[in-house]
Amino acid sequence: MNRCAIQHIVDSSYCFPVSSNEIVLRLRTAKNDIVRAQVIYESKYVIGESQKCMDMRKAYVGEIFDFYEIKLTLEDTRLAYVFYVNDGEKNYYFSEDGVTENYDFTIGFYNFFQYPYINEADITECVPWMKKAVFYQIFVDRFKMADEKKDRSYINCKWGDLPNAKSFAGGDLKGITEKLDYIKELGCNAIYLTPVFQSISNHKYDISDYYRVDPQFGTNEDLKVLVKTAHKKGIRIVLDAVFNHCSDRMVQFQDVLAKGKESRYFDWFVIKGDSIQKGEINYETFAACAYMPKLNTSNQEVQEYLLDIGTHYLTEYDIDGWRLDVSDEVSHDFWRKFRKRIKNTKKDAVIIGENWHDANNYLRGDQYDSIMNYAFTKVCLDYFATECKSAEQAAWKLNELLMRNTDPVNKMMLNLLDSHDTHRFFKEVGKDRFKMKAALALLFLFPGVPCIFYGTEILTEGGYDPDCRRCMDWEKARPEGEYRDVYELLRILSSLKKDLDISDGTVKIYAESEVLILTNMTGKNEIKLQINNTSKNQMVNSVEMQPYSFSISRNGRMIAHE
Repeated sequence: MNRCAIQHIVDSSYCFPVSSNEIVLRLRTAKNDIVRAQVIYESKYVIGESQKCMDMRKAYVGEIFDFYEIKLTLEDTRLAYVFYVNDGEKNYYFSEDGVTENYDFTIGFYNFFQYPYINEADITECVPWMKKAVFYQIFVDRFKMADEKKDRSYINCKWGDLPNAKSFAGGDLKGITEKLDYIKELGCNAIYLTPVFQSISNHKYDISDYYRVDPQFGTNEDLKVLVKTAHKKGIRIVLDAVFNHCSDRMVQFQDVLAKGKESRYFDWFVIKGDSIQKGEINYETFAACAYMPKLNTSNQEVQEYLLDIGTHYLTEYDIDGWRLDVSDEVSHDFWRKFRKRIKNTKKDAVIIGENWHDANNYLRGDQYDSIMNYAFTKVCLDYFATECKSAEQAAWKLNELLMRNTDPVNKMMLNLLDSHDTHRFFKEVGKDRFKMKAALALLFLFPGVPCIFYGTEILTEGGYDPDCRRCMDWEKARPEGEYRDVYELLRILSSLKKDLDISDGTVKIYAESEVLILTNMTGKNEIKLQINNTSKNQMVNSVEMQPYSFSISRNGRMIAHE
C-alpha cells in the first residue's frame, strides 16, 4: 500500500457536518490501491464500548488518487474514529499516528481522529434557493436600452458595433426590467449584474459613489423597480460588490489627493509616503490601473463603510446577494465580518467570491458561500476547445474539483463557461454548435449552480475583453428562430435542475471508451449525460455513439441529444 498517498484532514473538506447529527468523512488513497475502506467510530467518551464499523464507498476517482466517502448519522456527535483499509493482502489502520498494522483502542484518546462536537454555528448551510438557481449574467451597458428620458449624449457607438474599451452602447436597468419575461422563459431564475453604481467607465468597476446608481443605467428607483418586478416573477437579483478598489474620483481619495497625510481618509488607502504622487503611482491599485486605488480593507473605518453598503442594498432594495469582485485580494478578516453582517441582515442572501483558483480557505462557512468556478471553465476548455484532455482526464479533473470543497459549498458553486472577463466559449470551440451544446449540458448537470452569460442562447461570438462584451442582438433573440435548438436545450436543462432537485443527487463522473459520462441519482430518478467528443464511433454499454454527439436520458428514456 502506498502510505504516502493516504490522507484525511479533520475539520476540512475531508470531514464536515451537514446537519446537527450528520457528518461526512472522506479518505484519500492512491489510485486502485485499496479494495476496501471502512471507518470504525464511537463517542470519544465511551472508547471501546459501542464501536461501529461501516463501509465507505469509492465516490470519486482522480488522476492519481481515489476518494472514499461516507455520511454518518450520530447519536452522540462527539466523534472519535479511525479508518480500516485492505489493500487486497493485508488490513491496516489509519489514525493520527499514520498507517499501522495494529491499533490499540484502549488508548485511542491519544491518536484517534476526532470531531469533538457538532456546533450549530459550524454547519455550512446551503442557501435554499441556490439549489434550483439558474443564473443569467448581464453586462448592463450591452444588454438592452429602454430608458427614453435619460441623457444619451454619452453613447458613442451604434448598438451592435464591435466594442472597444471606451465604448458606451446605452444599456440600462429599464432594459433589463423590460426583458425579465424573456429571461424567465429561457429558464433562468436568477440574474447577476455587473456593477451598477456611479462610475465613468462602461464596466463600472471603478466606482466613485456606491450609494448612487449610475445615471447611464438609470436611477436608484429604477433599481428598486427591477428587483421588485423580478421578485414578482420568481427571479433573484445579485449585485456586484467592488470592495477591493474604487475610483480615483471617489470623494475620500480626492480628499487624500488634496491634503495628503492630513486627510482623515489617508489610511483608507495603501500609500507609500506622506502624499499621493500620481505620476509615480506610489499607492496600491487594482492591477496597474492608476485610476483604481486599492482600499485598505484592514482599516476599521473602511470596513464599516463597506459593510454598511453591503447591508444597505439588502434592506433598502431587497437584493438577494453579492458577487465579490477581486475577492481574494481583500482580507479574510473583512470577509468574516461581511458574512456575519450580511447573513444577520438577510439569512438567505448569497455571497459569491471572484476567486479564480482553489478558494478552500474562503469556503469554510465563515466567509463566502461559493465562488465563480473558473476551474470548471478550464476543464471545459481543455476538453471541448483545445481537446488537450481526454474524456477520462476530464472526468478525473472534475472529480478532483469536487474534492476541494464540502458538499454544501459544491451545491452553491457558480459554474460558468464564460463571462465578461473571458473569451466567449462559442468562439473558443471554433463556433462548433455541438461542442457548445454539450458543454451547456455538462454545465447544468455538474454539481453546483449554472450561470450563462447573456447572448449564450444565440451563440454570441467574441474574443477577450472588450470583444466578449458585445451588444445583445435582439433581432436574433427569438426562441422560434435559428437558435431554436439552443433555447430548447436550455429549457430542458433548467427544468431538470429545478424540477428534480438534482442538487441533492448522488453524482458519478467517469469515462467509458472515449465517452465522458455523468450520472445523477436523485430519489428514483437517474439522469445520465453521455458525451462523445471524438471523431470516432464509441461503444457504451453495447450501444454505439456517433462522433461528436451527446445524449441526456432520464431513467433510460432519451430527453435530449445531438
